[in-house]
Amino acid sequence: MTYTQRWFLLSMLVLIGILIYLLKPILSPFLVGMILAYLGDPIADRLEAKGMSRTLAVITVFIVLSLVFGILLLIFIPLLAGQIKTLIHQLPIWAAWLEENAFPWVYQHLGVDPESLKVNNVTRHIVSKWQTAGNLLTPILKSATDSGVAIITALTNLFLIPVVTFYLLRDWDVMTAKVGSLLPRNLEPVVAKLALECDEVLGAFLKGQLVVMLCLGIIYAAGLWLVGLQFAIIIGLTAGLASIVPYMGFIVGIGIALVAAVFQFDTWLPFVGVVVVFMVGQALEGMVLTPLLVGDRIGLHPVAVIFAILAGGQLFGFVGVLLALPIAAVIMVLLRHLKDIYTLSALYHANQQPITPDE
Repeated sequence: MTYTQRWFLLSMLVLIGILIYLLKPILSPFLVGMILAYLGDPIADRLEAKGMSRTLAVITVFIVLSLVFGILLLIFIPLLAGQIKTLIHQLPIWAAWLEENAFPWVYQHLGVDPESLKVNNVTRHIVSKWQTAGNLLTPILKSATDSGVAIITALTNLFLIPVVTFYLLRDWDVMTAKVGSLLPRNLEPVVAKLALECDEVLGAFLKGQLVVMLCLGIIYAAGLWLVGLQFAIIIGLTAGLASIVPYMGFIVGIGIALVAAVFQFDTWLPFVGVVVVFMVGQALEGMVLTPLLVGDRIGLHPVAVIFAILAGGQLFGFVGVLLALPIAAVIMVLLRHLKDIYTLSALYHANQQPITPDE
């Protein structure tokens, strides 16, 4: 890479970062569309290889994904809404149980006065907020009605996502080929190699881990529903979403499920059922889902995943959350290559003779 190329690429990266920061209020539908197009491109390529035109393959993928998404919404939204409504009514009962049973037990056995921690005030505050949650809809709707621009913007974003996804998916291969043709010829082989490695990592994560999360959410929700847990869907989907970080879904899910079981059941058998559900889910994730759908190519440490999501959200909001993991995956690939370059350099070997790649 020449001196001029280095400064040019660095300038481009800085410019892209500034543009993302300045345009982040309007980037969400485009980034969501780009992610969906990236996920659907391999399926469209397979259909195209079987003789379909690109447009027909994209339409087929688009219709199938839309039907699957719509069916999932029709199934889960009513169930989820019902469980949230039940949860709102149950919170005052749980708060009363804590004050009458749990807090006295804590004081008797641990010597901790709940009043010193102001736990009672916190629970009363939460309960009062949840009790008035049903009345919050009116001012929210009024505010939304008063702000016609916000409504138009939200509806436009919802409309743009499928439109952007369709056109990006149709022209995905053409766009990637054009980007490759614009690269400096001396850098194109290296960039192509790095892009291939990044694609493997991103594919393993986006195309694999997201499916693993969905499968785990369904497994946990179905298992807890068979156990008879009242909030099976909420807890199952929460555990599935938390599975974006390895073992986090298991820890969060089983913790919430056991707490919910304490308030619902009087016998020990449902507690065993909850533990069995999450043990089975964890076993399926480790022995079937992750090896089959993700493999060992991802290379993202759980701590790196947590840091990337928090950092992206802090810097760029929702747009940053969408970009966090893809950028983190690319950075991990680049860091591996930088490490190789560093260990071969004079900077690493100090006064020793630097090692050439051929050696």
